[in-house]
Amino acid sequence: MKENTGAPKQRNPWAWIPTLYFAEGIPYVVVMTVSVIMFKRLGISNTDIALYTGWLYLPWVIKPLWSPIVDLLKTKRWWIIIMQLIIGAALGGIALAIPLPVFFKVTLIFMWLLAFSSATHDIAADGFYMLGLNEHQQAYFVGIRSTFYRIAMITGQGLLIILAGFFETSTGLPPIEINVMASPSSVKEICLPEAPQSSETATDDSYFAVFPQKAELSTQNIPTSHLDSIRKVVSTYNQENGFVISHSGLRNGQKGSTQVSWWSQQVSVPSKEFLKKQFGANKKAVDGKTLTGNVSIVAVKLSSKPEDNKEMVLNTRFRNGDNSIRLLEGERFTFNASNYNKPAYLLFQCDPKLTQSSEAVFKGISGNIHLAWSITFIILVVMFVLFSIYHRFILPHPASDRQLTEHQNLFKEFFMTFGSFFRRKDIGLIISFLLLYRLGESQIVKMASPFMLDSRQLGGLGLTTGQVGLIYGTFGILALTTGGILGGFAAAKKGLKYWIWVMALAINIPHLTYVYMSYAQPDSQFIIGLCVVIEQFSYGFGFTAYMLFMIYVSEGEHKTAHFAIATGFMALGMMIPGMFSGWLQEIIGYQHFFVWVMLCMIPGLIPVFFVKIAPGFGIKKKIA
Repeated sequence: MKENTGAPKQRNPWAWIPTLYFAEGIPYVVVMTVSVIMFKRLGISNTDIALYTGWLYLPWVIKPLWSPIVDLLKTKRWWIIIMQLIIGAALGGIALAIPLPVFFKVTLIFMWLLAFSSATHDIAADGFYMLGLNEHQQAYFVGIRSTFYRIAMITGQGLLIILAGFFETSTGLPPIEINVMASPSSVKEICLPEAPQSSETATDDSYFAVFPQKAELSTQNIPTSHLDSIRKVVSTYNQENGFVISHSGLRNGQKGSTQVSWWSQQVSVPSKEFLKKQFGANKKAVDGKTLTGNVSIVAVKLSSKPEDNKEMVLNTRFRNGDNSIRLLEGERFTFNASNYNKPAYLLFQCDPKLTQSSEAVFKGISGNIHLAWSITFIILVVMFVLFSIYHRFILPHPASDRQLTEHQNLFKEFFMTFGSFFRRKDIGLIISFLLLYRLGESQIVKMASPFMLDSRQLGGLGLTTGQVGLIYGTFGILALTTGGILGGFAAAKKGLKYWIWVMALAINIPHLTYVYMSYAQPDSQFIIGLCVVIEQFSYGFGFTAYMLFMIYVSEGEHKTAHFAIATGFMALGMMIPGMFSGWLQEIIGYQHFFVWVMLCMIPGLIPVFFVKIAPGFGIKKKIA
């Protein structure tokens, strides 16, 4: 791309700062958060989600290695425009890969491309911000820049997820309703209902059939051992016929493999057994005489054969009526060409304390989830093509933004720039702060969405994709933005040194909201939204100290490269704990996992005792 070498063009910062930092935040949230929800909806396990998406932090961890290259070669403006085009290409690759049978592997490859190009874009954008504005403008627009970056983050967690949820429901077959009635007089025998054989009809006429449409169950309690045997039959049948995926991700196709790696044999499996024994979810021992609520079984069948390599996913949730009747098995079924001619079984149970007649309605919504997420990513492709075109014409041409061709020894300059950061006084303490400050948050961010999407039987909240997006996209965006803005105002008033302890506690203590939700499992979206508001507001307020600290330790020559190094350690602090969070959660359950997150506050606060910060740093200075 040919750069304009004429007189520098002056642009109003309002014309490019909001769009630049919105464009900086979108690919990051896609890689870190949207991918988690997408893979969860596509049936990947929590362990695989946390492990493989955790590795995607690596480009932000190692971006200091090539930040001097961005500093020395070409212009920051050139890097911004080119990286936005590459980001668009990576998003397009993800959109095309999602419908493939091996979608997980292929989408991860394009996620890596997206992550590397996004990290490079971050380096260029942060450097351009310092070159394109004078000192007064930098101070004035720091809050604006952070606000639009946060808006991008919540747009990904909110609007994109709502959009994907809308496409999930609108790309499927007509919804189904299942009426479940409990009555003391019902003495119906518990058995697997039979469904008629499917006829080969056109795909356009497909629909889900329910047998029976009105399910009956008795309020007379049954032995727990009887329930366990019925549930095992239903669960095993659904798994054996492919309606429920029992294992997923990169481990697919390795059923018959008996080879065990050294890591699994010596570390992973022993650790897993120890944690299960000490901290696994509590299971009360019961005898065969213990009574529990009665159950009823309902069959759901697809009327016609889907296309090869296509699948229809049916998500069934409580709609209205009495909460004493719940769905035990069958919240998510996958129908494809190999199992469409067999019924999938849902298992309903009434509360053992229910003694009178009652009724509940459950709604099943189907959708082509692969197609829904492909459409969502295509929208992102269009967005980044427009970003690149817009910034090609609207970004200013600062005189200081130039290719440094006068450097005779590029490698010498590289190592001098890189090494000067690590020669700072108290560098060990600085790195400890950067790695540990968000130790709890690094694990919450990976498991928050799976926790809300997982069924209540698995310890989650049983929300839909759209509900999760709505909570984060409305309550979350307001809370996070408000917390960030107030954090900036507070720091400008009293300085970082004054507020650092308050902000450090603010980013950790509100994780108690997840402890509460994991134990109480509230039904009310208002209560769930309130918990999200508290946590997001506090995170926005507390993260201000982290951003200011990175700016503080990056001051001086080569501030662009040094800030990139600081953000690399920030990413490393998110990457490593996040990678094992899913593995840990699946072993000890959501309740103990969120308690563990609270304990992670302790090492996160230790460096705060010792960091040295100039008293006046962060306080807004009067400009003559």
